Amino acid sequence: MPIVTIQQGPREATQKRELVEKVTEAFVQALEVPAESVFVWIQEYPAENWGVAGKLTADR
Repeated sequence: MPIVTIQQGPREATQKRELVEKVTEAFVQALEVPAESVFVWIQEYPAENWGVAGKLTADR
């Protein structure tokens, strides 16, 4: 049972649906497992809760 965790900034539900579909598809093809066994968790973080290159993403 593959469990995938994706950490990202907030996205629209339509984008997350597509992401979950494509990630699941990749695991089905690569590992030859049924789609029902692939769990995808999306953790979203607001821009003020993460940074890149020494700066908060909210400040970029």
